[in-house]
Parts: sequence; structure tokens; C-alpha cells
Amino acid sequence: MNGALIPHTPIAVDFWSLRRAGSARLFFLSHMHSDHTVGLSSTWARPLYCSPITAYLVHRHLQVPKEWIRALEVGESHVLPLDEIGRETMTVTLMDANHCPGSVMFLFEGYFGTILYTGDFRYTPSMLKEPALKLGKQIHTLYLDNTNCNPAWVLPSRQEAARQIVELIRKHPQHNIKIGLYSLGKESLLEQLALEFQTWVVLSPRRLELVQLLGLADVFTVEEKAGRIHAVDHMEICHSSMLHWNQTHPTIAILPTSRKIHRSHPDIHVIPYSDHSSYSELRTFVAALKPCQVVPIVSRQPCRDYFQDSLSPRLSVPLIPDSVQQYMNSSSRKPSFLWLLERRLKRPRTQGVMFDSSQDTADQSPAARDSKKAKNENLSGDLEKKASHHPLQIKKQLCPDLCYKEWDGAVPISESQKMVTVRPTPLSFSVHLQSTDEEFLSLETGEEVGVGPHLGPKGDHSGSAATGNQSAWLAQESLLSCSSMATRLLAPEFRGLALKYLLTPVNFFQAQFSSRGFDQQVEKYHKPLLKSREENAE
Repeated sequence: MNGALIPHTPIAVDFWSLRRAGSARLFFLSHMHSDHTVGLSSTWARPLYCSPITAYLVHRHLQVPKEWIRALEVGESHVLPLDEIGRETMTVTLMDANHCPGSVMFLFEGYFGTILYTGDFRYTPSMLKEPALKLGKQIHTLYLDNTNCNPAWVLPSRQEAARQIVELIRKHPQHNIKIGLYSLGKESLLEQLALEFQTWVVLSPRRLELVQLLGLADVFTVEEKAGRIHAVDHMEICHSSMLHWNQTHPTIAILPTSRKIHRSHPDIHVIPYSDHSSYSELRTFVAALKPCQVVPIVSRQPCRDYFQDSLSPRLSVPLIPDSVQQYMNSSSRKPSFLWLLERRLKRPRTQGVMFDSSQDTADQSPAARDSKKAKNENLSGDLEKKASHHPLQIKKQLCPDLCYKEWDGAVPISESQKMVTVRPTPLSFSVHLQSTDEEFLSLETGEEVGVGPHLGPKGDHSGSAATGNQSAWLAQESLLSCSSMATRLLAPEFRGLALKYLLTPVNFFQAQFSSRGFDQQVEKYHKPLLKSREENAE
């Protein structure tokens, strides 16, 4: 993962592991290449700042909900809060990174000084003319794309590399051309080749959608036989593919990249066309900015002391304002147990509560919906009166701080008695509970926890809050430890592991368990109860 947590700030760039994010509260995405989106998916639920093109792509291809995406215009400065009371703010300016569609550099300015995060970028002299940089600002920390930061690697400019590709294609006038690319980037090269050779460029439907969004020339198509230049996934350029393509028509393949790639076939050509800055370009960029320090983005490729002669004197570590420190130490977490259980029941691989579709509900008349609501209320009331006859009515007394109001109706909470009631299934619901071996991460501690009737993560943890919560759960033992009650509830039709979680006393579990081991302990507890029930039935 090529991302960073910026020390002494709540800022994270291209960093999507909440377990390791610590005090980060503001998340920025530089561009949509996969090595910068590790951990980012449809489950992301924090504000995410990026360019408008990246905003479209991150929703379209990673299904990140729109409600969390904050598109910031490129070339403009934006003021963002750094605490919850608006006392501290920072300014962030987005600048074109000349890397791929939507890629940007971030210039952060605040109590921490001035930080420039390049993300992946290909330097051009025009970058130094950006209004945010040409004012002679002192860059305190420069996070630098050091992909090609090696004096031994000599790269041509992109214009020169494109000329080499044109010459290569001209030497093969009767051949089809396969150009191996990543899912995003080098669209302008394809446009240049199409115009140079007056031919259509064949793309995948997904890439065609992207080039239409970018407003490039109308030289792209999805029709396989419409043109001789085909853009394919770089992984398709291999020995077996070359044999297959050349069986039907003479074909050469081009890989426009600065990476060292083994050529598995004589008709595969690697051209050093790179979207990352060369070593000489990095030297020019750093010498012009004169930052106080340079931090490499690609940790496996250190910068060593290549830029030591271009640095300004280092400054002291910034003092974090109290309101920002409080913001970094706080979070909008849900209570740990209820949040984990809710997430587990809502996981795609674990079917939870399945409601009537919104379309069906919308199609019902108001009178029908009122009638159905009254019917469900009456049904719930009748079932409450017959609690001793229905195996799914279980009441647990919870401490007040664990009552989470947004439970989607699956487990109603009684405010007056602070009781959570797992009610029998209403007629309009279909409930399926399955077990999985998945483990969840506590947003509070970042440790793995199993979903069961315990609250804390594995291991020993002290503290008044943790002790209070555990005591509240231990106090329920009298409700759950009765063997006759548990046996009655574990009838064959109600032996799902999810229900067994709720019926197992918390003090039965051993510390330092995994999710799989936790399931085994649950089964170990209930096995003799089931055996006893079967013997009594005989």
C-alpha cells in the first residue's frame, strides 16, 4: 500500500486500513490505481476527499457510497475543519499530478506548517507555476513519488517514449498492435496513436466509458475488428497470448512502462514510457521547492541522501492544538458489541434480516401500510404475552451506554427499561442466520474480536469502562445460564450458531481465542445440553 499517515495531524493519504489509522480523521485519495486503494471498498464509511474524476471512479468501480465522497475542485483551495468545534482549520489545494485521469497532488497548510503530498506524479516545469507553489512558500515536508528515484535509471521524456512507439508501429505496417495497460492511465497516448495512424483504437467497455468521461477525441470503439490498435490488460501480454494472436493475424505487443519486465516472446516490446518522474526530474523538482525534509512515498525504494543538498533547515515538531488533539482522540464509533453484531448480521455472506423491498413498500397505499403496521404491532403484543411459549423471545438487560438507536428495527430497544428484546419474526420478515469464520476489528483498539456475548477484544484489558461493561454482561448470567431454558430454546429448528452466541454465559469463554476457536467453544458448551434434551425426550 503506497499511502501515509502524516504525523502530528489527523490526515491520512491513500491509507485505508482503519485498524492502523490510529488518530487519522481526514482521508484523502490521490488517484484510483489499485496500489493506492488497498482496503477501500463499498464498506467505507468515513468522509473521503479526492478530485471530481476520482470521485466518479471510486463510486463507479469500488462502490464507495456517494454520501462519504467529497469531490474537491482541482486548482482551488478548500478550507477543512481540524476539530469538532471549528476552532482549527487547514487549507488543502489540489493540483494536477500529470499521472493518470483524476490524479492530484495535495498541498496542506495549517498549524503543522506546509506539506506537499505528490502522490504518483510525472514532473513538468508548469507545476512550479501553480499559484499555490509559485508564491515562494516554504514546504516543510515533501512526500515524494520516488518510484524511479535511482540515478542508474535513465528515462526518456514521455514525448520521446511516444515517438519510439510510433516508430516501432511504423516498422510493422501489416501487424495488429496490442498495447498492454493498467486499468487506468495512458489514455492520451492511445489518442495520439489513433490520430497518428488514422485508425480506431479498440477498448474494453469499461475503458471506453472512461475516455468518454475525459472528453478525448472520438477515436475509440469496442468493436474488435474496427481498428488495428487494441488496448488490453497488461497481464494479457504473455507468450501464450502472442502465439494465439499470431495464429490469426501477425501481431506485436507493446508494454509502455519503466518497470523491468521479462520478455517472454520476441514480438513483445517494452518501451520506457512512464507516468512517474525520472530521477533527474525529481532532482529538479526538489531543488526548486527546497523543502525542509523529503519523505519517500514508496517505502521499498528509499531516497537515501539524494536530495540532501537541496533541503532547507529542519523545523521543530509542531505543537498539536488541544481541540485537534481531542478530535484525533475521539471517534464516532458504535458501542463495540452492538456494532460488531450488527455488522456480522449485515455481511453479504451472512444473510441477516431481509425486509420487504423498498419498491414493494412504495407501491402500497397509505391505508395498506397503516393496516400492516397495526397488524404487526398486534402480533408483537400477542407474542409478548405468550413469552413462555415462544423460543425466540429473549430479554437482556444492558447498560445504558450500549443502547444503539440505529439498529434498523432488527432489535428494538425499550428506553424505559433499558431492555433489548429479540422478538419473534413478524409476518413481513424472513430471517436467516448463518455462522461464518470471519473476524472483526474493533475500531477502538484495532484488535481482532469474535462476535458473541462478550464486549471486549481478546486478551486482558483493564479500566473502569471495560470493567463496568463486563459487569453489566456478567449480571445477565442468571437469565442465560439456566440449563432448562437453554435446552428449551435449542430445539432442532433453532440450533443456529448465531442464536447459540446469545445463550452462552460470558464467563464460559477462554481468553485469547480466534473466531474459529470461539465457535468451537460455543458448540462445546451447548453439546451436553442438546444431549441431555435428547435423552429426556426418549
